[in-house]
Amino acid sequence: MASPRTVRGRQLALPLFFLVAGALTGCGALAPRGSERPAASTNGAAFTLQVRAPEGVRKYLEAHLELQRFRNFSDLQERELSRLLGAAEANARELLATLGYFGPDIRLDLTKSQNGAPPAVVLTVEPGERTHVEQLALSFRGDVERGPTTGREEASARAAWTLTPGQPFTQEAWDSAKQNALRALQQHRYPAARLANSRAEIDADTHQARLSATFDSGPAYRFGALRLQGLERYDAEGLAHVARLPSGRPYDETELLDAQQRLASSGYFDAVFLTLDPDAQTPEAAPVVAQVREAPLQKAVFGIGVSTDSGLRLSLDHTHNRLPPLGWRALSKLSFDREAKALGTEWTALPGADGWRWVAGAQLQREATGDYQVNGSRLRLGRSQSTDHIDRNYALQYDSAASQGPMAPPDSSSLSLATGWTGRYFDSPTTPTSGWGLAAELGVGTTLRPEREPFVRLLARWLQFRPLGRVTAPDGTARRARLALRAEAGAVLAQGGAHIPVTQLFLTGGDTTVRGYGLRSIGARTEQGQLYGGRYLAAASVEWQRPLVVDGTVSDFESAVFVDLGAVADRVSDLHARVGVGAGLRWRSPVGPLQADLAYGVQAKEVRLHLRLGFTF
Repeated sequence: MASPRTVRGRQLALPLFFLVAGALTGCGALAPRGSERPAASTNGAAFTLQVRAPEGVRKYLEAHLELQRFRNFSDLQERELSRLLGAAEANARELLATLGYFGPDIRLDLTKSQNGAPPAVVLTVEPGERTHVEQLALSFRGDVERGPTTGREEASARAAWTLTPGQPFTQEAWDSAKQNALRALQQHRYPAARLANSRAEIDADTHQARLSATFDSGPAYRFGALRLQGLERYDAEGLAHVARLPSGRPYDETELLDAQQRLASSGYFDAVFLTLDPDAQTPEAAPVVAQVREAPLQKAVFGIGVSTDSGLRLSLDHTHNRLPPLGWRALSKLSFDREAKALGTEWTALPGADGWRWVAGAQLQREATGDYQVNGSRLRLGRSQSTDHIDRNYALQYDSAASQGPMAPPDSSSLSLATGWTGRYFDSPTTPTSGWGLAAELGVGTTLRPEREPFVRLLARWLQFRPLGRVTAPDGTARRARLALRAEAGAVLAQGGAHIPVTQLFLTGGDTTVRGYGLRSIGARTEQGQLYGGRYLAAASVEWQRPLVVDGTVSDFESAVFVDLGAVADRVSDLHARVGVGAGLRWRSPVGPLQADLAYGVQAKEVRLHLRLGFTF
């Protein structure tokens, strides 16, 4: 029996890399072929090439044989062709070795054709038995052996290793297994980890491979201070609070990327890239370098859109990232559509070390509210905090409303202290398919005119996605279907005669609430029978979302069927549900889900089309 051949992983991979890279430059001329079919066209060809081998092997050789590069060289000389054929067998053996075939039988035949046709080259391959992994030995050295979580990171790297005993050996699988294990080790605590050495011993007689690899973790790293490079206009300390880098904690790649994303989405930068300082002399407090390109101090954006609820919408947004003299950001917006005209501004400070920031806002709005046109205004001053999953806020708020129309209610205003809490636990912030969200608001205040009356305002929202079956396409792709369950309830508690500003009352109906009804068309009724905002709200929805199979694969489109219910009244006993039923189509676009729904309002006895882009909760 021949002695086993020893091949070091790096020594094997390097020549194969250049060999495959060279072969790939000629792949543009290839077209899919059957195992017994010659090249598709012989016009102007130097020779034809036919590969006879099992299907998987044949396709691989057809794609990567170096001989393919010269097939269409019409001026190829016979002497040059002989030289190429001399090297073709060795080339084929190298390629077969990357697939785990180390003892193939290869025959190369050249037939000179008559009538001026190009010569025919036939490569016949019997690959033999494939080599499988018989033994695997992984070892680790460095701080990973002595760290406070000894075994955890090593276990993670071992779990990421993908080429295990019993599996076929291929060069691609060998390289991938090493890379996966190294990446797993680098993601937590050991960003400087490296592959110290690797070895693949191949026994061509027994078709077995014995693999070994040693990883050096290097030192364990902890996050140090955040250093912002490229910052000129904005406050470094406040932006460090935006990033929320967990200084002092063990290095974690996910937390580093989360901090990068928070800075990138803050609006203060056009580009952000975070890296651990590669020259850190103190791994236990390694600085994190943020290379940034600042956004302009001011910018204006003109927008145009259309909605089935409110028609054509025009808007103008202006941002000032450092409003003198406060240094706060000011977001101002002017918008017009069929139902509402609004002018508002919101000023926001950078957060402090605890994540809380000051927020001030003002808004003037004229909108259709039930059967009335309402001129409303709001002033708000408070604090807010945003974390990965939870938003909190509290504010002192002033509201006023003046209704116009026949038998309109008297003008009213109020002063209240409001607080809110929102938790989002979805698998994706833009296109969720599982998880849940919950939001609650509480306001306590008093009306100011025409009389002073105390009131309490409560509002709660809930949304959950529940898996319901799995759609599998003929090509093997699959995605889960799901139920989207939504509920909303609100109440304004006050004396019966209290005049609560309509901006504090409830209306429902439209694209995001009860489909089959117009925007804010479900409300309470005044004594004169006019539609108006009510003190009590109840709404719910059940929607079945199912991926669609297109051309044999699971597509980015989904179907949906739904039932929506909603009711608004001034008394709980007067709550009577309005029902909307329908079906729709969803598209998982790059900017979020685009949904088109056709809904029938059971009580309204009409069909409405509803369009919506994006997901918000």
